[in-house]
Amino acid sequence: MPKPPHVFNPVSPPHGKLLCGGSPPQSLPGAQRWSGSPPGWAGSPCRVSDKLKQSPQTLAEANSTEASLAPAENGSLASLRELDTAFSQLRSHLRDVTLQIVGDGDPGPRRHILLMATTRTGSSFVGEFFNQQGSIFYLFEPLWHIERTVTFEPGGANAVGSALVYRDVLKQLLLCDLYILESFISPAPEGHLTPFMFRRGSSRSLCEEPVCTPSAKKVFEKYHCKNRRCGPLNITLAAEACQRKQYVALKTVRIRQLEFLQPLVEDPRLDVRIIQLVRDPRAVLASRIVAFSGKYETWKKWASEGEAPLREEEVQRLRWNCESIRLSAELGLRRPGWLQGRYMLVRYEDVARAPLQKAEEMYRFAGLPLTSQVEEWISKNTQAPRDSNGVYSTRKNSSEQFEKWRFSIPFKLAQVVQDACAPAMRLFGYKLASSPTALANRSFSLLEEAQPSWVT
Repeated sequence: MPKPPHVFNPVSPPHGKLLCGGSPPQSLPGAQRWSGSPPGWAGSPCRVSDKLKQSPQTLAEANSTEASLAPAENGSLASLRELDTAFSQLRSHLRDVTLQIVGDGDPGPRRHILLMATTRTGSSFVGEFFNQQGSIFYLFEPLWHIERTVTFEPGGANAVGSALVYRDVLKQLLLCDLYILESFISPAPEGHLTPFMFRRGSSRSLCEEPVCTPSAKKVFEKYHCKNRRCGPLNITLAAEACQRKQYVALKTVRIRQLEFLQPLVEDPRLDVRIIQLVRDPRAVLASRIVAFSGKYETWKKWASEGEAPLREEEVQRLRWNCESIRLSAELGLRRPGWLQGRYMLVRYEDVARAPLQKAEEMYRFAGLPLTSQVEEWISKNTQAPRDSNGVYSTRKNSSEQFEKWRFSIPFKLAQVVQDACAPAMRLFGYKLASSPTALANRSFSLLEEAQPSWVT
C-alpha cells in the first residue's frame, strides 16, 4: 500500500517554531488545522471540595463473564438461588458479547472521551477503566511522540504553541486518523509499520486481532504487547480497528490548558467528554521524586541535607503547574456554553477510596455502558497484594495506596508545596498540614468531605 501523502503544515504561534503535521488518506476523516485566537474567560472560582463525593465503598464481587449452569450431584440445580445467579451471569455475558458485536459493526454515532491529567496523578490506573471496555478504542499517551519530536522557542509561546499542536494532533486521533503520528514517530514508520509506538501494550485495542499481526523474527519492538507476541504495529490496521469501535478514548498528561480545546469540542464530527483528573500536589511531588529521581536531585538534597537552597525556578515551575491545573478546573466549573455537559472533574483520592462507584459515575457522565469486564478488572486490581505497588503499576491496594505519600515526604517539602499550590489545594479540597505530626497522623484526614460528584 502506498504511503499516504504528508504535508508540512506550518503552525505559527507567537514566537514559536514551524510545526509539522500529516494529512490522512482519503478513506479517513480529513485533517483540519487550528485557526483563530484562544478563547478567554472570566468569572469567579467555585470550590470543588463542596461538590465532590468521597464516600468509601466495598467492592462487590464482579459477575463472571463465563456462564455455566453446573448441575448438582443429583442432576438438578442445588437451589433457586443458584439458578438465579447462573442466569444473571449469563445475562451479563450476553450483554458484553452484544457490545462487542456492535463495536465490530457500524458504530453509528461515536462518543469521544479525553482523560486529561498530569504526570503521577493516577491517570494510567484510571485510564484502565476505559481500556478494559471492549467497545472502546483506547490510546495511551500518543502525544508522547509529539513531545519528543517537536521543539518550541523558550518563553511564553512555549505553552501556547505546544497546546495548539497537541490539540491539532489530538483531534485527528479522535477521528481515527492514526496516520498523523507517522510525522512524529522516530524512527519513521516504513510502509505504515512501526515497532516504536509508545507503550503499545497499555492499549488493548493495539494488541487485539486483527491489529496484532504475527510476530516478525529479528525485529526489535521497544514497546511490545503484554500478553501476546505481535508484529510491528500496522497503523493502517489500527486506524481501521478504530473506525469499527463504537467509542474512542484517549489518556494524556500533555494537555494543560482546557480553553485551547474549545474548537475540538465544537467540531461537529466529534462528541467529546472531558474528564480532568487531579491529585493532591504534595502526593504528586512525592511520587515524582521516586519515579523521576534524577530530575529532583536538588529537591532531595535540600530536604535531606539543607545545604543547597532550592532554586527559585524550581518553585516557580511547581507553582505554574498548580496554577495551570487550577485555571482549567475553574473554567470547567464556570460552565461555559461550549462545555455544558462535557466536563467532569475527578480527584484521584476519591477514585482510590471508591473505585467502582467513581467508575460508574465516569461512565454515566460519558454515556457509556459499564461492562462486567471493567467491574472485574477494578475488583482484581484495587485489592492487590501489598508488594505489587510498583512505580508504574496499575495494580494497587487503592484504599491504602492513596495516602502512602504522607509517610515518605519530609514536612519541609510539603510546606513548599502548600505555599506554592495553596489556591489549587483550596479549590480541590486538600487540607494543609500544620506540622510533621499532623502530616503523618493517619487519623487526621487531609481531604475535605464533600457533596455528590460535580459535572457541568
